[in-house]
This record gives sequence, C-alpha cells and structure tokens, in this order.
Amino acid sequence: MSDGFRARADASGTDRPGGGFHVKATIDDSPRAVRLVRQAVVRAKEGDREAVRFLYLQYADNIYGYVRSIVRDEYEAEDVTQHVFAKLITIIAKYEERDVSFSAWILRVARNVAVDHMRQRRAIPCEEVRELFHEEEDASHTRSWMLREALAALPDAQRQVVVLRHVVGLSPGEISGRLGRSLPSVHGLHNRGRGALCTALTEMQCAPIVGTTAASKPYRPNPGHAAPPKATAS
Repeated sequence: MSDGFRARADASGTDRPGGGFHVKATIDDSPRAVRLVRQAVVRAKEGDREAVRFLYLQYADNIYGYVRSIVRDEYEAEDVTQHVFAKLITIIAKYEERDVSFSAWILRVARNVAVDHMRQRRAIPCEEVRELFHEEEDASHTRSWMLREALAALPDAQRQVVVLRHVVGLSPGEISGRLGRSLPSVHGLHNRGRGALCTALTEMQCAPIVGTTAASKPYRPNPGHAAPPKATAS
C-alpha cells in the first residue's frame, strides 16, 4: 500500500507546477480524489510517510494560497505551509471524517498555524499575550461550536454552497462549475443558506460570528481568489 501511495505521490509531483508553491483556489473533490484522500488519511494515521507526502502534494498549494491571504507575505506563507504539514504528522490521528471533510479540516489547521505565527511576531508582553489568548480561545471555541450547529441545520445543498463560498473562498462561478449547478442556482442557495445561518446565529445570540469565523476572520484572498461578501441578514 505504501508503494501505491508513493506512485500516486510521484504522479502528483509530476503534475504539480515547479518553482515552489503556487496559489491554488480550487480543491479537487471528485469521487476519485475523495476516495484517494480518504485512503491516504487512513494510511497516514498509521505512520505511512508516503501517504503524508501524497496529502502534501494534494493540498500544499491550496494551503499556501490560504495562508498567504492571512500572513500577507509569500515567504512567511511558505514557512507556515511547511509547518502545517510538519504538524500534520502528529495531529492527523485526531481527524475524524464524520465531523468534517479532510480538506475543510486541514484548512482550519492551516488557519490556526497562521494565526499563531502572526501572534508570535507581535511585540506584546508575555503575560498580556497569555491572557489574551486564553480569553480568545474560550470565545472562539464557543463560536465555533455554535457555527457548526447552525451549519448542520442547513439543507445539504445550502450548507455546501455556504462552506465553499465562505470557508474555502471560492467564487460563485467556481462553485457553479464544481457542483454542476447554474450560477443563479448557486446565488439562490447562497442567499437562502446565509439568511438561515444568520437567523440561527441570531437566535443563539451569536450573530457576529457570520462576519468572522464563517468567513475565516475575514478571508482576504490573493489575486485569483474571489472575496466572499460581508455576511448580512438577507
């Protein structure tokens, strides 16, 4: 099995453009790609380094583009991207497919690593940093739980469009192509899903989360990335 992932990783490496990292806004979620990623995750949890290499080649450019939109520096984004995959080796055992797709999970890991990186650059007294982090982490955990609950209540099609738009950062046109839906259909699902999400979060007394966590606080895209609109109640 390791030899199988070595061959797949070699093939992915051949297909991937040379010259370091590149911004890649789309994620391959075809049935074949999802199946291979699922198999690679299982093998990576068992310590298969070739499976980890396969995952790296599958998602490195997605992670790099996302991280660069956060740290705003291409060289730092390269360092953070490498750190994400170094960390992946030790934390992948915590991933559970029933909770979230692997692509969404690794983007969340990347965001956390990028935010930690930015925090370390800030010249703030250590005690103040620790106090700020603890307060923010507690609030963030609560907001994240509420957002997951609100998203889970959406119809599948609406949830899929909202996540692709505000978490992955795809444009309506990219979502249309990926899901095989017309552009008006994507806009309709997005508007209804966003409105239902705002209503649910308002009832939870957590409405501001739509403008932060759901848009990755906020998602600032690179050239080639489509910026998600500011979420407001429809």
